Amino acid sequence: MARKSLLRKTLTWLVSACLAVVLLVLGVLVLFRFVDPPTSAFMLAYQWGDQDPPLQQEWVDGEKISPWMSLAVIASEDQRFPQHWGVDLDAIRQAVSDYRAGDGLRGASTITQQTAKNLFLWNGRSFVRKALEAALALGIELVWPKQRILEVYLNIAEFGPGIYGAEAASRHYFGIPASQLSAYQSARLAAVLPNPNVLSVVRPSPYVVGRVNWIRGQMRQLSGLAYLQDWAR
Repeated sequence: MARKSLLRKTLTWLVSACLAVVLLVLGVLVLFRFVDPPTSAFMLAYQWGDQDPPLQQEWVDGEKISPWMSLAVIASEDQRFPQHWGVDLDAIRQAVSDYRAGDGLRGASTITQQTAKNLFLWNGRSFVRKALEAALALGIELVWPKQRILEVYLNIAEFGPGIYGAEAASRHYFGIPASQLSAYQSARLAAVLPNPNVLSVVRPSPYVVGRVNWIRGQMRQLSGLAYLQDWAR
């Protein structure tokens, strides 16, 4: 009887602890729907690592970021962004199919998952992190509208060593605010997002040049800025 009572108490404590964590996370997500996050897990990790160059980041509202930048990111990272609920099962199935066919394993992460990872988690490949990333992405989609998800992502994404957010990247690489980014400049920035510590905006490799051209083609196929107006209504 004592053993059963101890087991019951332990299970009750675990369920209560898990519920408290879920409620805390939901509370933070609700807060960040209306309040701009002051930093992110990735930015904190960079600062704690005492790395050079110093961190650059400046938050700007979504309407102060060129719509070309939004379109370039969707075209390059997550073309089903308007349709999915945080996790794109079709993209995951395709990635698994490609892997079984002999291609390299790719992440198939949505913009929402990348936002969750950058804001709350850590870099690296593990099933635990991917599971947390997926759960957080579903929570974000439940609480935030799509425009807010894209706004937060564009303000915390890394575009180079220590360069976070479209505003800091635009000023660092092109000497202009993010509101003035052209379609080509936006594609240049989006092209390095898969690995901003290796891929360069300033000295683009043939691979980056190829990605820029591909992204611009995808932007045209998505009907340009009219695509953003259609799903943002």
